[in-house]
Amino acid sequence: MAASLKRSVPDVWLLVRSRPAVPLASTRVLADALAAAYGSRFAVRHTDELLIGVQDGRLILRTPAGDDLPAPKVICVRQVPGSTRHDHEVTLLRHLERMGSTLINSQESHATCRNKFWQLQELAVAGLPVPASLSYATTPLDRVVRTPGLDVPCVVKSVNGFGGTDVFLAPDLPTLRGTADGAAHDVPLLFQQYVASSHGRDLRVVIVDGEPVAAAVRTSRDGALASNVTRGGSAGLCAGRYPEAEALAVLAARALGLTIAGVDLLFTATGAHTICEVNAVPGWRPQMTAVVPAIIDCIDRRLHDGPDDGSPDLSP
Repeated sequence: MAASLKRSVPDVWLLVRSRPAVPLASTRVLADALAAAYGSRFAVRHTDELLIGVQDGRLILRTPAGDDLPAPKVICVRQVPGSTRHDHEVTLLRHLERMGSTLINSQESHATCRNKFWQLQELAVAGLPVPASLSYATTPLDRVVRTPGLDVPCVVKSVNGFGGTDVFLAPDLPTLRGTADGAAHDVPLLFQQYVASSHGRDLRVVIVDGEPVAAAVRTSRDGALASNVTRGGSAGLCAGRYPEAEALAVLAARALGLTIAGVDLLFTATGAHTICEVNAVPGWRPQMTAVVPAIIDCIDRRLHDGPDDGSPDLSP
């Protein structure tokens, strides 16, 4: 029989990826702020230090040392999407929800956002603007890239890439068809309309509980397609400068069931915006000082309101 913990157990967790991976800089800042706000009520948990199971007809949670852990009231999930696997981290999130924890964001929304085409499905069903896109299930890739109507230039990306990795511009048909020979085949690719007016530039809006709390125009380095700061791009803060885009970002987060979201929007030739993708574990710049307080307020509300699915209440 596993020994029970004798000390008080935190009721707020920050769940991060397994070690030795280093958390995002924004995650480390958030951890410090949560520790200051909640003291002994807060803990950082790595996914590799949790065991899940069923015993005597109930769900259990343990450490590898054999200590029983009650599920906390609220868990802020900062598991990087690219390292989230269905039979590993997603199963853990599902288990924690069924033990009664409120996850921010929910297991379902994390699973949806991990797959870029799943995102597009939900955004399109919600009637939100997204670039024309094509993907596939089991069709051989060499047939996909020869499909009539697959226009070039187009953006090619992995359906589960993140941070601007595995993204490139195919300027012509020979380049596009060359992807069938050089691309990895473990996950499908996504072929997406190229928005030339937004080449190397996008708008990142951070949403917390249905409100835009930060925004920045990100610009790539040396004319590259991807504008991610992690790939050398720069970011200029612009909260309030594009109110229509911020309103669109709120709708995108709502469509995906996200309480915390980083919504990346492209600039169209008409001056409007279209949704490129949505991140369930967004990073933010140190100058975006409103993000962390908004997340703490979000957690406070979940602590006082009791368990829910982690989705924002956006009812009128």
